Amino acid sequence: MGENQMSVTEFILLGFCLGPRMQLLLFGIFSLFYAFTLLGNGAILGSIFLDPRLHTPMYFFLSHLAIVDIAYACNTVPQMLVNLLSPTTPISFAGCITQTFLFLTFALTECLLLVVMSYDRYVAVCHPLRYSAIVSWRLCITLAITSWSCGSLLALVHVSLILRLPFCGPHEINHFFCEILSVLKLVCADTKLNHVVIFAASVFMLVGPLCLVLVSYTCILFAILRIQSGEGRRKAFSTCSSHLCVVGLFFGSAIVMYMGPKSSHPEEQQKILFLFYSIFNPMLNPLIYSLRNAEVKGALWRELCKESHSRLG
Repeated sequence: MGENQMSVTEFILLGFCLGPRMQLLLFGIFSLFYAFTLLGNGAILGSIFLDPRLHTPMYFFLSHLAIVDIAYACNTVPQMLVNLLSPTTPISFAGCITQTFLFLTFALTECLLLVVMSYDRYVAVCHPLRYSAIVSWRLCITLAITSWSCGSLLALVHVSLILRLPFCGPHEINHFFCEILSVLKLVCADTKLNHVVIFAASVFMLVGPLCLVLVSYTCILFAILRIQSGEGRRKAFSTCSSHLCVVGLFFGSAIVMYMGPKSSHPEEQQKILFLFYSIFNPMLNPLIYSLRNAEVKGALWRELCKESHSRLG
């Protein structure tokens, strides 16, 4: 590791290879998206924290998803905005590796949280009478801690495998953040083991969880079709469809990126795909959950009304 740092002490993130005017335009657009991401997820977190009616397992897991989305954005977007204004601004070796570790941690944690949320919806729809007994607060806390721990440990494995390799130039990363595949392109040694571990982790953390989610929602679909009440069926569809939108956006882009043929994804196209993780997914998640979830909309409206009444008073 010392040899690595002596050879390369910093990297340059090339970002988007565009003209100054286009980069300034992107800076403005991405700054707005970043603000919406923080405000949207912050509003969901605030609503869940302040409204006792949302102190349920489903919203407990949703609050963790909001935290992951905020962390995603804060890990990658500020550096990207700096690079859009000043393309030659370097990032230190330690800063780059830390960014890689955090990105992997949040991505892997979100995979597991989406599986946990699908299990929660499965129990709620398919076993409503036993829901409180099965999905206890003890189980919720255990599942949340397990998701974060597994995500961190697997990210640590990837980073440890990177740190054993020599970096001897060039020091330019053709990306807007220190994405693991782009970082590995700068290694002047055999990275076959790293790529095998990345592919194995993709199968274990993407294909496996996606299959579990699809099984859960297949069972949920059949259970919803058996609901006699039209209102009950509508409410179940509304809650579950919002979760499926998030699952589709997240797993779809991840599988294309890490498991698709590399030759079919030029580097500029890869950057666009990774924008889904850094900006679009974190920004869309609160919109999906708030617009398609009456309880979240109600909580937001009650807090806004409460705030306006307190100011008038």
